Amino acid sequence: MTAPTLELRDLRTHFATRGGVVKAVDGVSLRVDRGQVLGLVGESGSGKSVTGFSILGLVDPPGQVVGGQVLFQGQDLARLDEEAMRHLRGNRIAMIFQDPMMTLNPVLRIDTQMIETVLAHAPVSREEARQRARDALGQVGIAAPEERMRAYPHQFSGGMRQRVAIAIALLHKPDLIVADEPTTALDVTIQGQILAEAQKLCAEHGTALIWITHDLSVVAGLADRIAVMYAGRVVEEGPVEAVLDAPLHPYTVGLIGSVPSRNRRGAALNQIPGMTPSMLNLPAGCAFAARCPRAASGCSEPPPFVEFRPGRSARCIHPHAEGPPA
Repeated sequence: MTAPTLELRDLRTHFATRGGVVKAVDGVSLRVDRGQVLGLVGESGSGKSVTGFSILGLVDPPGQVVGGQVLFQGQDLARLDEEAMRHLRGNRIAMIFQDPMMTLNPVLRIDTQMIETVLAHAPVSREEARQRARDALGQVGIAAPEERMRAYPHQFSGGMRQRVAIAIALLHKPDLIVADEPTTALDVTIQGQILAEAQKLCAEHGTALIWITHDLSVVAGLADRIAVMYAGRVVEEGPVEAVLDAPLHPYTVGLIGSVPSRNRRGAALNQIPGMTPSMLNLPAGCAFAARCPRAASGCSEPPPFVEFRPGRSARCIHPHAEGPPA
């Protein structure tokens, strides 16, 4: 059997602060196969973005990957030096940031940035690199790409800058893309176009895609599998249709119930009660117990991540669809 494009094994990323150690990512294990789309969802502060940064080795101090493995096509990225990672980033692995200015240099023209990105990883002529840049801008819906390439980032709107950042990520048709809420600033028409291009890339070139978001409607139409994170851990994982139609974990039920379209017109919005616990002071047992309507005495112990049926796993001892573990 061939190795998956990406496999995380017990990934742990901690931040040492004056108040203590923040376990932003605490034992995350995930797998993304060639051509597969994994939706990584959860509230703000659940550890989704830090998981993405950890994959590419972009966690800044005081953050540090303290344990686990990040296996890219069988190779442990956590053991590579910075020079080896630079050869992978932007070429075989790409990341689309929520803030496009983390990708774009404000003092360089768009054509300079895109052409240099192509030449850094591909032995092609400058004219061929320019053509690739033009085509990539057209893919993300930028009209008159030749003219817009001569502009600077400050001459674009926020949504246009984000489309340029997405185009740069698509330049080399990478084996893996980690997308951190990349369409938040885009209108729904352009968002749909970007999602269609992402699906096309995965289908035609076998690119594996991790789409980090809090928008379940995007995940429902894009992803093959979904992983739900809470307080630094994956609390549920499975095929996207199965998880959204019949969630196991009470937190997943709360997330789905909070979607406005699922509430009756004129009625109060459903909400998950309480607040996300402080990552500096997580409870000893289930981190969701204080907000969970199904919590019982057994929730004072850390719940294991259990496979309840083939391909469906959850970190809960009182799941909504009860049944013996597989």
